[in-house]
Amino acid sequence: MHFLLVPDKFKGSLTASEVMDAISRGILKALPEAKITRVHASDGGDGFLEAVSQNMQAKEIEITTQDPLGREIHAKYLLDDGTNQAYIEMARASGLVLLKDSERNALKTSTYGTGLLIMDAIRRGARNIYIGLGGSATSDGGMGIAVALGYLFLDKMGNALSPSGENLHRVKDIVRPNFKSIDDISIFAVNDVNNPLFGSEGAAYVYGPQKGAAKEDIELLDRGLKNLHLVAKSVLGKDHAKVPGAGAAGGAAYGLKTFLGATFLNGSHFMMELAGIPQLLKNEKVDYLITGEGKIDSQTMSGKLIQGIIKATSDHRVPVLAVCGKLEENRKSLLAAGLTEILEVSDPEQSLAYNMAQAAQLIETAVFQYFSK
Repeated sequence: MHFLLVPDKFKGSLTASEVMDAISRGILKALPEAKITRVHASDGGDGFLEAVSQNMQAKEIEITTQDPLGREIHAKYLLDDGTNQAYIEMARASGLVLLKDSERNALKTSTYGTGLLIMDAIRRGARNIYIGLGGSATSDGGMGIAVALGYLFLDKMGNALSPSGENLHRVKDIVRPNFKSIDDISIFAVNDVNNPLFGSEGAAYVYGPQKGAAKEDIELLDRGLKNLHLVAKSVLGKDHAKVPGAGAAGGAAYGLKTFLGATFLNGSHFMMELAGIPQLLKNEKVDYLITGEGKIDSQTMSGKLIQGIIKATSDHRVPVLAVCGKLEENRKSLLAAGLTEILEVSDPEQSLAYNMAQAAQLIETAVFQYFSK
């Protein structure tokens, strides 16, 4: 039997590679002669660079930049000199992973560090820049990125504002960069969500709490994001707030589209094309495709990796098995959407800490038991 493995990471527990290791051990324990093909994929979130590097040749560039709170850090991105393409993972400079839980504060954080990565890639000759937007610690509407590339955001007194969530509602004017170096650059925002910029389904209300925003902070951020949109619409003539996905990464997707003319790309579709999965399914017989993520919930079927895999395999009638630590979505609806089976591997009798620490063994055991039937 031929198995194609395309899982996401189990966030906070296992990388995608480690998930594939565990699945492979379970398969081979049950079916020693099985053929296993491993594909690194991402929906645009954490792990984007790793997935890209596993599927193409590109050199790592490391520069000095800033974390979400403006502290100096070193971060990497990928540059392909042959195609003048760069790949940037927003979480490397503006991610939650860079902050302690006590430091999460969506009013104070900024995407400026990601903007410095983009500017460095442009200076090195990149003409097509792909930015994976997942895992951000920010809700600044992409203001920080824009400032790093030369934009100014002014308050009612004409003073330049520092880019952060708490200053969004103070923006009264926007000054374009006085240089043209970004005009011939193509930016692609790779993300996995469909949220608008503001409103009840927007960036602040849906994602603000995980970024340290209290109720009153969320209201301020939402008002600020709406204000940023109104000023950008008036000054720049850009009206992108309701474009599906504009709310990704605290509105960074909106900022990339409004200030840099970015094109939105679905993360899972982009990565599967890069990894050659459609071609592989066309040319080879695959008996099972196994995917998964740490938690399957209501967001899973809203543009994330598993949904993309279901779409990619629908014409090939390949059974799709999903492995997860925790299942928080209706099983019947997932099966109706195209999954063949869902393996929830966590032990309900044990703590979260135990299940996360033992995730690899739990995955291996669940997969072995399933294919030993």
